[in-house]
Amino acid sequence: MSSLPDSPIPLGQALRFWFKLGFISFGGPAGQIALMHAELVERRRWISERRFLHALNYCMLLPGPEAQQLATYLGWLMHRTWGGIAAGALFVLPSLLLLILLSWLYMAFGDQPLVAGLFYGIKAAVTAIVLQAAHRIGQRTLKNAWLWAIAAAAFVAIFALKLPFPAIVAAAALAGAIGARLAPQCFSPGGGQAAGQATHAAAQIDDDTPSPPHARFKGLRLALVLFAGALLWLAPMAALLAWQGGSGVLTQMGWFFTKAALLTFGGAYAVLPYVYQGAVVQQGWLSGTQMMDGLALGETTPGPLIMVVAFVGFVGAWQSPELAALLGPDRQWLAGALAACVVSWFTFLPSFVFILAGGPLVESTHGDIKFSGPLTGITAAVVGVILNLALFFAYHLLWPQGLEGRFDAVAALLAAAAAVALLRFKRSVLEVIAACAVLGLLLSRLA
Repeated sequence: MSSLPDSPIPLGQALRFWFKLGFISFGGPAGQIALMHAELVERRRWISERRFLHALNYCMLLPGPEAQQLATYLGWLMHRTWGGIAAGALFVLPSLLLLILLSWLYMAFGDQPLVAGLFYGIKAAVTAIVLQAAHRIGQRTLKNAWLWAIAAAAFVAIFALKLPFPAIVAAAALAGAIGARLAPQCFSPGGGQAAGQATHAAAQIDDDTPSPPHARFKGLRLALVLFAGALLWLAPMAALLAWQGGSGVLTQMGWFFTKAALLTFGGAYAVLPYVYQGAVVQQGWLSGTQMMDGLALGETTPGPLIMVVAFVGFVGAWQSPELAALLGPDRQWLAGALAACVVSWFTFLPSFVFILAGGPLVESTHGDIKFSGPLTGITAAVVGVILNLALFFAYHLLWPQGLEGRFDAVAALLAAAAAVALLRFKRSVLEVIAACAVLGLLLSRLA
């Protein structure tokens, strides 16, 4: 893998940046995108503001983790296919390895008073964090009555009607496409926000820099990318089918997280309701409480928040009698680590294919309302879906034994304090999680 002759950015510098980013990209998708913007657009001037936002708009159209897809896109644009693969992989690997370690500690020692106390406080922080996500995306997205109506309809659809998430996404995309025809000013691209910002020095890849040869559309190249993606999906799936059969837990995880990668639009918080419906309600791989704990771990580690799927796979495999029989009852950690790798592979593989296959087409489009209308509708629906997720977490936090049990007033106060810290005082996610963890530990000792 060598630097392109037409790439002004040295490959070694780019790889060092992507490696560093994998360890420091805290703060969820918004924080990670802001970090890439600060480093690549403002400080290093590797890419212009408009080209960065154009790539981001495409990544937001896709299902899956937009921050990881953006890193893959920028790596591909600068250094071809292997540059994109390296950027996307380095963005994910540190958090995968760290989550495997934390998941093992959680399952092996989670019933210890120290760990239980820490998680008592962290769960309150997580409830406030999800509420903040709904507020943040809503502020950015719900700018007119059309979008408020889509968000409200999505909330009713998932909260009251229990409709599946993919159906809500499809309906929102259709509403966005219709809205873009009837009221295009309400569904216009967000890229125009770059217009009043400070002028920077010329970027290495500037607004008027021609797309490099590898970023120009070629039918043969598209076919090769799709063939390679299909092969990389079929080979491990065939191996799982041969080992466990179609009903095996790892086979089911591979299939379920492939669907999650293909059907969940709107970033990590939008994926979570779908994962909860499938992994907790339908498959029973883990409990609702464990799902909350997994989200807490995901919030405290670098990398994309969607890496919580590694925790879901680890816990589901750890508790699987089937894998205990296959690998041995004393090798739960091996079953968990294997499942975490399996679900990560099937979750992230489609993202690489989307970028490498669609990138050349995206390079030839700028601010087309046909693309932005459905995206805007989907993003508005995601606000309603995330609000439903916040209510779900709040219910499990405040009534841990169900509505017939007692109301946890202490947890309510902790969650309220965390929400005030995030929304009013703009404290970082890590600061709020750390403070709530310490308070939870102290309160558990006093109880």
